[in-house]
Amino acid sequence: MLEDFLKLLCTKKVYGTIIIVFMMLIIYTTLNSFLNKIVIKGKNDLERKRKKTVITLFNNLLKYIIIIVMILVLLNLYGINTTSIIAGLGIVGVVIGFALQDALKDIISGITIIMDNYFVVGDYVDFNGFVGTIIEFGLKTTKIKKMTGEIYSISNRNIDKIINISQEKSNIYLTIPTAYEENYDKVEKIITDVLNEAKKKYKEVNEVEFLGIDNLAESSVNYLVRVKCERETQYNLRRAILRDIKIAYDKNKIKIPYNQLEVHNGTKL
Repeated sequence: MLEDFLKLLCTKKVYGTIIIVFMMLIIYTTLNSFLNKIVIKGKNDLERKRKKTVITLFNNLLKYIIIIVMILVLLNLYGINTTSIIAGLGIVGVVIGFALQDALKDIISGITIIMDNYFVVGDYVDFNGFVGTIIEFGLKTTKIKKMTGEIYSISNRNIDKIINISQEKSNIYLTIPTAYEENYDKVEKIITDVLNEAKKKYKEVNEVEFLGIDNLAESSVNYLVRVKCERETQYNLRRAILRDIKIAYDKNKIKIPYNQLEVHNGTKL
């Protein structure tokens, strides 16, 4: 029985299949490793993201090509005439083409997205109100992940309107309510000092600007400031800078107005 098994292993079809599968695996692994090294050589984060997106698409395409070539070589090994199969694919291809029109549209749309630089993997986007990060970009679909964890999978052909909010800087506008009795020059100096310190303290901050009085409200003077920062960092920075302003106000005894409720206890007559 062992001899029969060894004889089976020594047949051309068995060891040929093993060699072909192994060779195709080596080719795919080598090409995949080479493509991944290209990402590391990007000049900046955006270029690395763009390369990663293109490579992800090519990896998917490469996988299908390797599988098709492997199947054809294996069929040839087992004595099946692959030439007639390839020739027959011309007629079959027309039929399949009609059946797979949507899939072809997805692939073409995917290539268009890369060429026109709509977005890359890692970008922060808004698609019909669903805001999140591009986590996967394939031949047929694109996946967006929300901050809360939900994942939205979209066919590439349906991505006609998408807002990319990652490739440009973000502006944060902060309204700082302050009591009417506080001196303008003093308030301006305190807020400006906080903003300048924030620019040094937070590496995500690019520009800061004190814009002056934005509104004379019923119980407060509302000062407006602008902070320009990297995308996707605006939410954390907003909280951090507001905290810094509150601490500075407390330290300098600057009042922030708030609604107060006065209660009168009635007396029985």
